[in-house]
Amino acid sequence: MSALSLGYLSFPLLLALIFARAPIGLAMLICGAGGLTLATGSPLIVLAKLKSESFSTFANYNLAVIPMFLLMGQFATLGGMSAALFRAAEAFLGHRRGGMAMAAIGACAGFGAICGSSLATAATMGRVALPELRAAGYSGGLSTATLAAGGTLGILIPPSVVLVIYAILTETNIAQLFLAAVLPGVLAAVGYMLAIALYVRRHPEAAGLRPRQTAAARLRALGHVWQVVAVFFLVVGGIYGGIFSPTEGAAVGAAGTGVMALASGSLGWKGLRDSLLSTAETTGMIFFIILGAAVYNGFLAYARVPQELSGFVLDQGFSPWAVLALILAFYLILGCLMDSLSMILLTIPVFYPVVTGLDFGLDPALFPIWFGVLVLIVVEVGLITPPVGMNLFVINALSRETPISATYGAVAWFVASDLIRVAILVAFPSLVLFVL
Repeated sequence: MSALSLGYLSFPLLLALIFARAPIGLAMLICGAGGLTLATGSPLIVLAKLKSESFSTFANYNLAVIPMFLLMGQFATLGGMSAALFRAAEAFLGHRRGGMAMAAIGACAGFGAICGSSLATAATMGRVALPELRAAGYSGGLSTATLAAGGTLGILIPPSVVLVIYAILTETNIAQLFLAAVLPGVLAAVGYMLAIALYVRRHPEAAGLRPRQTAAARLRALGHVWQVVAVFFLVVGGIYGGIFSPTEGAAVGAAGTGVMALASGSLGWKGLRDSLLSTAETTGMIFFIILGAAVYNGFLAYARVPQELSGFVLDQGFSPWAVLALILAFYLILGCLMDSLSMILLTIPVFYPVVTGLDFGLDPALFPIWFGVLVLIVVEVGLITPPVGMNLFVINALSRETPISATYGAVAWFVASDLIRVAILVAFPSLVLFVL
């Protein structure tokens, strides 16, 4: 059997392993190592590949961003920043119909700006906001769907771990990607709030009301979020001000957030140890997925799957926009099977050569940024797409009394908002690229 045939057969095998609940990193490692062994006829190639890939992959300086952003999110949670964000947003919006759910979206957006992880944002804000939403008379379906959707803002609003990985894979400027993702992130938050407004108009019994807060109470609540604002401007302002690189900015942000948590009295030795252990565990999981993807993508490159697929698409004369639509639709389906990081690591080495060979009428230097933001948005939609969107299960684990079917019914409104946003950004690339 040819190497190319082995490459094509590896896709259904990989999906079968994922369905069998094998860890995604391990599934990609097995397919990559097994494919290389069969294609070359020698397991020594695999051992050499593991040695070279382990060093070349993890010696990448830009990967240091990942543990730093994760640690920053841990310190922010301990410092009470997530709770402060929700309280401030609630003070301004809680008296409106659906206002507390909108406040949860705003708090998720703010926390995502200092976290960079979708699942971490969903889990953290779920613990903070879910009891408050239920106590205010919000239905379980709307509460869980709101927080699952809000969690996706963690990987879109900079800093974003997934954007960092995309930038490394495509050799795109990380700072430019962060800047280009800001407006789509804001549009996502606004779109989710509009979805909530429409949902509660259709289902008024799903949302309760809180008394209007006084101006003094609003100012007090707003004053408690100064730490979040300070960290965001410290990191993002430092990066775009040319003071430090994104990697250095992540380290500065982690250190600054840690100092704030320590000064607030919420970070003791136990909290520090737990934060470091949690960061190490999550980083180890992410790095193992990266290693598995590197081996698997190395096998696909050896089998010339990306080149053959790109040549096939170009030879068929398909419209560039039709190819883009098919790729984005594929991400929606794949999002029901795996997490965002795994999707990016698995597909970008295959899809990126295909789309870069097509003419979308954009500057070749700007196309990777526009495509990266589109992919990131569609990947985030997959995290809340029934029946197996990962964010849905994270939130429902925190609200076991809510039937998953109720969450599915409410989250459809947020998915519709996402699809409309994707269509707008595809039709008007300048909404992504105007800041560059």
